[in-house]
Amino acid sequence: MQGGAATTTALPAARGLRVAVVVSRFNADITDRLREGAVAALREAGAEAADIEQYEVPGAFEIPLAARAAAMSGRFDAVVCLGCLIRGATPHFEYISSAMSLGLMQLSAEARLPVAFGVLTTNTHAEALERAVEGPDNKGREAALAALEMVHVLRAIASPPAPTVRV
Repeated sequence: MQGGAATTTALPAARGLRVAVVVSRFNADITDRLREGAVAALREAGAEAADIEQYEVPGAFEIPLAARAAAMSGRFDAVVCLGCLIRGATPHFEYISSAMSLGLMQLSAEARLPVAFGVLTTNTHAEALERAVEGPDNKGREAALAALEMVHVLRAIASPPAPTVRV
């Protein structure tokens, strides 16, 4: 979604969909808020609590492996990945953020399943907090809604078009 929060008010339907939420425990004060935003969005969109499975991993580097296991299990319609990387004084930030984002992008293409990127990559803790606020600007919420929307996009692409009636 470009330019901030979604501009439409209608939420993509989540009823009957199963969603895995993979959350990094590192920077938990941020990732817990992202998780709350994602789960709240899924519930508002009609997902049952039992259809949302949450998996915690130690850090952002471990997100792609858990996301792969969820995506390849065949049990889920989408995977929402949540984490927080804050730039430090060493190149560690660049290595982890690059490897993780590439891994998730490749997984989504390989699994043909929405794998939403709700991992913050910020310069400061304050920037991360700004993106984990309650409400529509929560990046966990945005990731969950993007995953739902992509489920519907992929289903529409896979569905044969309705026959045209010629008169």
